[in-house]
Amino acid sequence: MVPRRRAMFSTKPRPGQPASRPWDLPASSSWEHQGGLVFIHMESSLYSLPCSPIEMEVADPTYRWVQDRAAPELFSVTKEGHLLFQHFQAGDSGRYSCTISYMKHGIPVSQTFHYSIFGYHVLGGLDTVLLFHSKFCEDEWTKRFLWGLQDKLRLLEIEQHCKFQLTATFCFPSLNNPSDESIIQVQLEVSLFGPHWDEHCNSQDMETVTDCYRKTVRHNLGQVQLALTRFFKEHKSFHVTGADIPSINFTNEFVGFLKTEQCSGGYGQTKQLQRCLDCCIVCAPGMFSPPKNSQCSPCPLGTYSLTYGVALCTTCKDGMITKVPGASSMMDCVKKERTKQAVSIAHRIPGLLLIILPALLAINLLFILSCYWFYQEYQVSSSTASKTTGSTTRMETVTSFFRIPRQGPQAGPDAGPASDTSHLDTGRSQGSDEEHTHGAPSPAMALNLATVTDETTPVLTLEDRKDPF
Repeated sequence: MVPRRRAMFSTKPRPGQPASRPWDLPASSSWEHQGGLVFIHMESSLYSLPCSPIEMEVADPTYRWVQDRAAPELFSVTKEGHLLFQHFQAGDSGRYSCTISYMKHGIPVSQTFHYSIFGYHVLGGLDTVLLFHSKFCEDEWTKRFLWGLQDKLRLLEIEQHCKFQLTATFCFPSLNNPSDESIIQVQLEVSLFGPHWDEHCNSQDMETVTDCYRKTVRHNLGQVQLALTRFFKEHKSFHVTGADIPSINFTNEFVGFLKTEQCSGGYGQTKQLQRCLDCCIVCAPGMFSPPKNSQCSPCPLGTYSLTYGVALCTTCKDGMITKVPGASSMMDCVKKERTKQAVSIAHRIPGLLLIILPALLAINLLFILSCYWFYQEYQVSSSTASKTTGSTTRMETVTSFFRIPRQGPQAGPDAGPASDTSHLDTGRSQGSDEEHTHGAPSPAMALNLATVTDETTPVLTLEDRKDPF
């Protein structure tokens, strides 16, 4: 029996203070209080939460409990205003508020207390592996065998205050006789938090009751292991019969146990409970935790979770997505084209095009004009340079021709006028300057260069002049 706490509150004035008079008080008054965090173990047989954390004694009070996710008529409330939880589940977690209303000096008064309630559980579990031999490995026969096995285990659940959950089944040929014999492997997960598992832990003190839970789990763990071993020794063979199938035997050959210390699905080690840091706390809406996982994680994009203690998040319908991870409502699912970011970008594109396109066209036009101007300049400079280079080359050719060293009288008969010119130069070389002795043209010669044009070839004219003696 869970003890009840009686609400007590004194309305007498403090010593030295005058009593409040009715005409000094307001027409009505109300207060809001934060009751704090409340942790309730999963599958608790009975938990009583008072409306007020302090004792109050008022005349004819009324109590009203509300939750942010449930209807008030679903609650079980005592006449003292205690909210009762029986076999507490993860989905019972949430924000609760209790309002106590009463009359004081003829004036209505109300006080509201807010609580955040979280489910939790201590560590401890058992995984069981069972091996059965059979001649057949048909799904229909295996299903009937498993139904019969679960029916016989229900009595054991009640006796040991635990729960058995079938997690996996495999069927494969036997190694000794693969053609005529099969092996069925059955995996059971044992939860130690069955009906009335905590019947010996009635304390309301968090530290005391948590220590009691730990001791109870350790004790029940050993008891369940012994009970299962004894059960399969007594139930060695299971018979499956039916109108459409022959009689088949499933014979147990092996029972194995593995003790585990992992969180149940929808729970994670969030370290919110200071007096039990390794305890598993229920995951809040928008979070999830797969079985045997120790962390609560935000729901991925495109998924959401509505309630506490979710093992897997729900996927948005019709290909919709969520804007951010950790969505806790179906309303968070929106169509892809209707997200704010997409709509914002779609509205901005026409304005951006009107700004960017003219600038790009102007830049391209300037680039084309610049390229054309440089091309024209390059053509003109190339033509002028070619003409100057041709004229200079021809002038250098003519000049170098007349700077050929002079030949003596021994030149051949083909010398012609050149021999005579050399003779005249020799006659005058005795009284000439140094530069005449180095093969430079004589002053007696005048070089007349004909005008060089694009149509005619330059002509060299040589006129001999005789100086007077």
